[in-house]
Amino acid sequence: MTLKQKIVIGLSTHRPEMIPLISESMWRHEAVFLEEPPADEFEQMLLGEMPVDQYLRTLDIEYPSFSRMLCRLLQGLKAAGKSIFQVEPYVETLLGIHDFFAAGNRPDDIDRESIQYPVYLAEKRATGALLKYYQASATSSFEGVIDALLHFARTDAARFRLRDSLRAQELASRLQSFPSAYVEAGEMHFPLWQMLKNSCGDQKRIYLDFLASKAPVVSGARSDFYGPGDKLTLKYIFHPQKKRSAKDELLAARSLIHAKIIEKAENPERAEDFPHLKNELACNRIVRLLSHEDCRRLFRKIRRLNTPQAYRAVADYAATAGFAAERAYDISTV
Repeated sequence: MTLKQKIVIGLSTHRPEMIPLISESMWRHEAVFLEEPPADEFEQMLLGEMPVDQYLRTLDIEYPSFSRMLCRLLQGLKAAGKSIFQVEPYVETLLGIHDFFAAGNRPDDIDRESIQYPVYLAEKRATGALLKYYQASATSSFEGVIDALLHFARTDAARFRLRDSLRAQELASRLQSFPSAYVEAGEMHFPLWQMLKNSCGDQKRIYLDFLASKAPVVSGARSDFYGPGDKLTLKYIFHPQKKRSAKDELLAARSLIHAKIIEKAENPERAEDFPHLKNELACNRIVRLLSHEDCRRLFRKIRRLNTPQAYRAVADYAATAGFAAERAYDISTV
């Protein structure tokens, strides 16, 4: 009787502080499947034939410090004989659509029977809803912004479902050759676990590794790591037919405040202190204290403020309102 394969889906954010936790998990497996589309110079970078910074300049990356540290980790894994693959069919297909349009083709030229068509529709709908949300954020009433955000959350959830479904299907066919494998995934790709189990059948053992829960600076339930906007989107991923509820509206209202106070920039200098994780937990704790009316009042107050100013305004509001705001996690110190 042969042992079942072991597949670990590592859920993590793309922050420099997470690299040691990602590294520890990746080193335990024979193969690593990255959450990114194939790149032409990837193998050259892995083998050290192309400098990491030169390789990254060929890509459109959102988190340069994280990407640089990850590439160096991957070079070490490759040198030790690990197999490393880039598998993200949704993004790969989307990039192909961009090239298709750049060659002079139009949306009507996309084959309706191809995978390009549902990817194009999902991206068009989600991007359009996001633009409407941005417009509403700048000009609409509080309730108008809530409506736009709820609409975007539903279209974004549909995009996530398609993206995870495509990735699960491709991973299922490529995992066969390895006794153990690590699958990289962002924290919002929690549903990938069940989709991959369904695609692989029962011949494999598939586990979730929620890496943030291993950080020494935190404790608490897994749901503590998700902000209100992420919780709203996850709800629509799992329950796409659910009608709008008062709880949805509260999550959306809290999300508007959360988006203003969460730190966005990378902070690689003090990664050992987990500054982003502490900041995320602090922001999550504060907004969980807010009612719908609290969010309405605060939105008017912080709408034009920068991130540090907005955080202090929200923390002060929570404190003066009698809430137990987490003052120790002030954004200026993490």
